[in-house]
Amino acid sequence: MDSGHDHDHGLGLFHTHVHSPGVKPGFWGVFARLTLALCVVAGAAMAACTVMVGAGEAVVITAFGDPVRVLTAPGLAVKMPAPLQTAMRVDLRLRTTSTGLQDVGTRDGLRILVQAFVAWRVKPEPDDIKLFLRAVRGDPDEAGRQIRSFGGSALQISAGSFDLANLVNTDPDRVHLAAFEENLRAQLEAPLLKNFGIEILRVGIERLTLPESTLAATIARMRTERETVAAERTAQGLRQAAEIRSEAARDSRIEVAEAQTQAAGIEAAARKQAADIQAKAYAADPDLYTTLRSLDTLANVIGTNTRLVLRTDAAPFNALVQGPAGESAK
Repeated sequence: MDSGHDHDHGLGLFHTHVHSPGVKPGFWGVFARLTLALCVVAGAAMAACTVMVGAGEAVVITAFGDPVRVLTAPGLAVKMPAPLQTAMRVDLRLRTTSTGLQDVGTRDGLRILVQAFVAWRVKPEPDDIKLFLRAVRGDPDEAGRQIRSFGGSALQISAGSFDLANLVNTDPDRVHLAAFEENLRAQLEAPLLKNFGIEILRVGIERLTLPESTLAATIARMRTERETVAAERTAQGLRQAAEIRSEAARDSRIEVAEAQTQAAGIEAAARKQAADIQAKAYAADPDLYTTLRSLDTLANVIGTNTRLVLRTDAAPFNALVQGPAGESAK
């Protein structure tokens, strides 16, 4: 049966196909390869003409190295293919950089070791992003080196505006670290924004310590301050004790004088009452009064062991013999 093919199977070395004259050899294969090639070219062209802007970053479109557009909104954007236009990415996320431990001098001539941190980012404005790209080629590490350099100078200037006692002190009311940080931020904010398009969000002190010489001077100063405070409080206590003793002595003298005045008044009143009683008694019966007074005198003069030899008719002993004057008359 003739199927349009002639097969010659000799020793299996030759295999010849003879196609019908109406169909071109390899047409569909060529068409498929051409279509695939066109798709690849179209995909490559699309990739070359688009750029994806991610969250937290900006894309700067440059034409032969000159920035022409800044893309900050996340999403897909269109550009001309390279080398007509290229895309450069700038990280806008928050970063922190440490100044390292710096040896700086305070206003009162002492040395301190201080380390600060700077929280920063590229300001998300087109002009600032272009400035950052021109200044450090968009490299955050290079920006960090520049911040450390500026930070060291700013620490020197800021420390020179404060005494050591305003930075290291046992009295919290005398420590002005917040003012020191604000001063440091003011030193960094303007030049970094102007020269690099960098926005400072926060500046803080990570570490603050003292060299050996400054530590010895600080301990001596603190000891002197403590001794001064102790002397002031001792003097204040002695003064208060003297005032208390003086007030107590004064109050005691006043109380004694008042008591003596009251006692003299009471004694005078008692004597007056006694005199009134004696006058009434004498007015009622003079002879009896005289006899009783004589007996009272004898009771005060003569005790249990007293022996006297006197005339009995002599006063006041005549009262023992004669009795009351009224009775002798009777």
